[in-house]
Amino acid sequence: MTQTKGATIDDLARVADHGKAELIDGVIVPMSPTGFLPNYVAGEIYASLREYARQTRSGYAIGDNAGFIVDLPHRQSFSPDAAFYTGKATGMRFLEGAPIFVVEVRSESYYGRVAEREIAAKRADYFAAGTLVVWDAGILSDAIIRVYRADNPTQPTLYRRGDRAEAEPAVPGWSIAVDDLFPYATTAE
Repeated sequence: MTQTKGATIDDLARVADHGKAELIDGVIVPMSPTGFLPNYVAGEIYASLREYARQTRSGYAIGDNAGFIVDLPHRQSFSPDAAFYTGKATGMRFLEGAPIFVVEVRSESYYGRVAEREIAAKRADYFAAGTLVVWDAGILSDAIIRVYRADNPTQPTLYRRGDRAEAEPAVPGWSIAVDDLFPYATTAE
């Protein structure tokens, strides 16, 4: 796919058959597919959020590959791995505005200094767009879930195996056991 500056949301909608992407600085930025474990973790979080949404009717659990349209100086969209959204349903169109809670699950190669800078920049964009809580799920690290909040965006709360991770104040009363994010039988391969 050729990337030219000046792409629009309509252009982004037309790449749906080619995979997940975001619109940043007027450029459609494709996002690589993930392996088993990152996708499994995102799916477990989505499933738990879906149950919460059904019980509370306070918003929508949104799975991977949904597009959220935002109006930032250099970013026009997000596509998190899982999210909780309290805006209006938009039918077949992208969702309008940022979700209140997002989950970004790191892929195997998304570690190191460059990745840390990119993740921090994207987190700042989420907060600038109105997201209240961002989870950075680094499943290869000891602190598996780093919970960042808009009111203290540089000091995460860390959750490890044996803990229950939460998303206060965005998703009141919801939490998930970190151990539940991992399949009952996994291999490192």
